[in-house]
Amino acid sequence: MRRSNHPVDEMLPGGQLFVYGLQHVLAMYAGAVAVPLIIAGAAHLTKAETAFLINADLFTCGIATLIQTLGIWKMGIRIPVIQGVTFAAVTPMILIAQSQGMETIFGAVIVAGFFTFLIAPYFSKLLRFFPPIVTGSIITIIGISLLPVGIAWSAGGFGNPNYASLEFLAIAGIVLLTILAINKYFKGFIANISVLIGLFVGMLIAWPLGLVDLSGLSSAPWLRVDTPFYYGWPKFDTGAILAMIIVMLVTMVESTGDFLAIGEIIDLPIKEKDLTRGLRADGFATMLGGALNAFPYTAFAQNVGLVGLTGVKSRFVVATSGVILVVLGLFPKLATIIASLPNPVLGGAGIAMFGIVAASGIKTLSRVDFTKNQHNIFIVAISIGIGIIPLVAPEFFKHFPSWSQTILHSGITLGSITAVALNAFFNGGKGAGETDEPVKEAEKEIKEVAKELIQEV
Repeated sequence: MRRSNHPVDEMLPGGQLFVYGLQHVLAMYAGAVAVPLIIAGAAHLTKAETAFLINADLFTCGIATLIQTLGIWKMGIRIPVIQGVTFAAVTPMILIAQSQGMETIFGAVIVAGFFTFLIAPYFSKLLRFFPPIVTGSIITIIGISLLPVGIAWSAGGFGNPNYASLEFLAIAGIVLLTILAINKYFKGFIANISVLIGLFVGMLIAWPLGLVDLSGLSSAPWLRVDTPFYYGWPKFDTGAILAMIIVMLVTMVESTGDFLAIGEIIDLPIKEKDLTRGLRADGFATMLGGALNAFPYTAFAQNVGLVGLTGVKSRFVVATSGVILVVLGLFPKLATIIASLPNPVLGGAGIAMFGIVAASGIKTLSRVDFTKNQHNIFIVAISIGIGIIPLVAPEFFKHFPSWSQTILHSGITLGSITAVALNAFFNGGKGAGETDEPVKEAEKEIKEVAKELIQEV
């Protein structure tokens, strides 16, 4: 086996699997339901149709996560990565929904997923263009790109009339301090579920303040099965298909960055064959999404930080998350309860998790030699600088062609492309070279041990 006895393949006790898996679901739930809510609004769906769309998305999220973590045939990267709908698809899907309807979205999603499945082996050959100088930059950009989401949640979420109220900030602060305190004073299982405990504490505080909204719980059905092609048979429009293929190319870059980020965190190098399996799973899940009333799927960057924060590397934990998502997709009442977590509660946890992602990128960059190869500092600086443009100046690229907006509005994609291009320009695509400090330290320790042994003899 490629990774015998590696923690990624560790099977934990059932209770721990459930608790750790639930923690991952709570961390990604808001992002998971955001896209179907946005698309439902653009397509003017009824409340019942919107609810069905959300549950269909959760159900397919779970299946996609199980494929990615457990592996089927030649699909699934088999690391702790959770799948969710990519936000890169939101803008084109809104346009398609408003002009041509949901059936055209699903037709384009199916074809784009099939395209991704086919080109995965060829795209994965680009892995040699992702040495530590590139992966470290990308991981840092991912973390920086996610931090505004956590900050916005902490303030109550954009559009909230009480945005940044002291009440919201206090709740987010308590959640964050709870997570930090648990990691300071506890070890093992308790420390590993610090995010879950933080969310629970935040929920207890938010409840008497009237911030927990369970208004839809009584009207939600107990059981609802996802019906393929619920909104009608898919329609295939050339323009919509091309737009979605561009989205999937962007998604493949983002997924590659997420896979490499998790690989760094769990200390498991991602190889070309692994990347092929991961991207194939993205493509298959996207095809499945088009049939099951859902959308394009990708690795969810939100959960990368949770893996780093908890130190729990088992892929079976995230596979359990997949099972939980499937159940939530079948039982709308359960999904409604999870959805009632207030934004400030999520925000406190989000700042910790997303900050961990950025810190992991910096840790990867610490292996890069910036002394002998002074070009490397430019690669990092410019990549991060370009990557945060969509965050700090959303209108920066507004005069560029409409077909390019999907790429230009994704800081992760912009930063990734910039890092790969600059590394190829300065280092010929062969990598930046890693610092030899770890090797020197190891040699020093070996010499000291040898010296002690000689003295004893």
